[in-house]
Amino acid sequence: MRVPGQPRILVVDDEPANIELIAKIFEDDCEVLFALDGEKATKIAGETVLDVILLDVMLPGMDGFEICSRLKASELTRDIPVIFITGSGDIEAETRGLELGAMDYIAKPINPPAVRMRVRNQIELKRAREQLARLATTDGLTGLANRRRFDEVLALEHARHSRSGVELGLIMLDIDHFKNFNDTYGHVRGDECLREVARAMASSLWRATDLAARYGGEEFACILPEARPPHGVRDVAERIRRAVENLNIPHGNSPTADHVTVSLGAIGICCRKTSGPSSLVARADEFLYRAKAQGRNQVVFSSGVEC
Repeated sequence: MRVPGQPRILVVDDEPANIELIAKIFEDDCEVLFALDGEKATKIAGETVLDVILLDVMLPGMDGFEICSRLKASELTRDIPVIFITGSGDIEAETRGLELGAMDYIAKPINPPAVRMRVRNQIELKRAREQLARLATTDGLTGLANRRRFDEVLALEHARHSRSGVELGLIMLDIDHFKNFNDTYGHVRGDECLREVARAMASSLWRATDLAARYGGEEFACILPEARPPHGVRDVAERIRRAVENLNIPHGNSPTADHVTVSLGAIGICCRKTSGPSSLVARADEFLYRAKAQGRNQVVFSSGVEC
């Protein structure tokens, strides 16, 4: 049974002796998977979260170079570090492997301490890169996606919508009278309020494909790909509104209520012919401002606004 957080290695080799040796090297601290050929290797890599791949150059059918090329050509597998296993002194193979995107190489006969160190280095580097990527796309205060990540995902989902016509929902929301809240309770409590609202919003999104983001200041946004019932845009927006209201965060300086509330503008589009992502944000913002103008603490929604 795999221990949570334990590194997972894929070894691609058709020699039982090499497989047995590598399994022995990592038996105490890694989960080791095996593939005897390229087809099996690419299938496992596409379906499994891997930390590193050890790839023999000489394999039946598809050789290691072709396997590496396929891995690096796929968005699902291109970031998995590949370490080639080559014959001793095979400079040409080592060079070609590095040119194809491999991160390192191991020469035969296999030296267990060297293998352990090289694999460990690649795992640590991969995890450091992943942490940097998370920091670059995460809002430091709330832990939600930041504006940069929101823009990236909206562009991708808009392009997918334009190609296939899948439904796409967008919600923009604002904390009502948040400036008054900060003026009354101070910025420390204001930050706590932002975090609580962010958690309530994120917990209201029930699908892994939905994205909650801090858009800026006290404004948040949600991207809802394929937002069809029973997870439609209006339902999600209303669920967020109720979740925030149920927090019962006192707000003694709000003309709307004696607790923190939010106003939401939401749109759902279902046809392929739409304007760009920025126009969708502008339209959702328009409905957000309508919600504010109509008394706040409510959802204003329109479906098919871009059709």
